[in-house]
Amino acid sequence: MKFAVIVEKDEDGIYVASVPDLPGCHTQAKTLDELTKRVKEAITVYLEAECFKPKEGIELVGLQLVEVPTN
Repeated sequence: MKFAVIVEKDEDGIYVASVPDLPGCHTQAKTLDELTKRVKEAITVYLEAECFKPKEGIELVGLQLVEVPTN
């Protein structure tokens, strides 16, 4: 199974990953390699605990950052 994962970097330089298709499924790590390992573990645990049924026909096309001015 494939899942889209959103990766962000917080103000302390820690990487945070969340899985939009799995509410509450997220993890963090100091490196991207460790984050990848941890998010795979988090997804596996989530699927086992929640008896997840995959959605059909949804495909991640891309992610775009949009900047708007603030006052």
